[in-house]
Amino acid sequence: MLRRSPNQTPEEPKFSVSPAAENMTFGQRTLAQETWRKFRRNRQAVFGSVVLLIIVLSVLFGPLIYTTPINKIDFALSSHPPSLEHPFGTNDLGQDILARVLYGGRISMAVGIFSMLVAIFLGTLIGAISGFYGGFLDMILMRLTDLCLALPQLPLLLLVIFLFRDAIKAIAGQELGIFVLVVLIIGGLNWMSVARLVRSGFLTVREMEFVTAARALGASSQRLIWLHILPNVISPVLVAATLSISNAIITESTLSFFGLGFPPDVPTWGRMLYDGQNFLEFSPYMVLFPGTAIFLTVLSINYIGDGLRDALDPRLS
Repeated sequence: MLRRSPNQTPEEPKFSVSPAAENMTFGQRTLAQETWRKFRRNRQAVFGSVVLLIIVLSVLFGPLIYTTPINKIDFALSSHPPSLEHPFGTNDLGQDILARVLYGGRISMAVGIFSMLVAIFLGTLIGAISGFYGGFLDMILMRLTDLCLALPQLPLLLLVIFLFRDAIKAIAGQELGIFVLVVLIIGGLNWMSVARLVRSGFLTVREMEFVTAARALGASSQRLIWLHILPNVISPVLVAATLSISNAIITESTLSFFGLGFPPDVPTWGRMLYDGQNFLEFSPYMVLFPGTAIFLTVLSINYIGDGLRDALDPRLS
């Protein structure tokens, strides 16, 4: 047996390291920085962000620069094609289409954003309760979700608006009443997918060690839900939020196209499509410009949603 002298130090074990591993550095990035790094590498998401930013700035500040009245009637300019004086032309009443597109974009986007907030709130609340408590409560809430998913949305939207439109107008006024009614109905019929996403996330995260530790330290159920579990399942909710905005804009346009949305003096993009449908043969620009605005807005929001989904997905890291 070989003996080592007291003054001899043991030899350190040596491991072979590849040159690539030797040159590897681990950046100290936060989650937000890493998400932004992956998001900006998605060309479609960046394109969608730029287009949406241009549209938002246009509808917010465009009416302050292009000050033509939206409801000014001039039959001498009826169905006038695009020109320097009226870049998007005029409709059958001589009203400037560009001014109405800019003003209508505010309402269409406001409907999309507030409808999204309603859907996210309801879906997150129901999904969190269902996924955290489970059992009989989970079964009841999920069967309610399945029932709402089985309902035909468009006929139900038309029916509810037809039944409650006059009552809401009497309470909140014509324009505000229709806005509140459309937002509540669209948001109230689009929370189901969010609820399912949140529930599936809660079922996974609630069994993890940090939740068990927080429960052992005496954390209440409300604290566990809102401070410990929900922040860890928020990523798919953000993606669903972006997609629900585009869905709400399309739904509002559909309602206005059927004549059950905003009144004629409130020029949303969908209402402009409805007003111009009878002039497609002779004046297609009446529907071309609001239709293009809807198309670009929905397309850019969908691109942003896809980019967020890829950036927030840990499996793609």
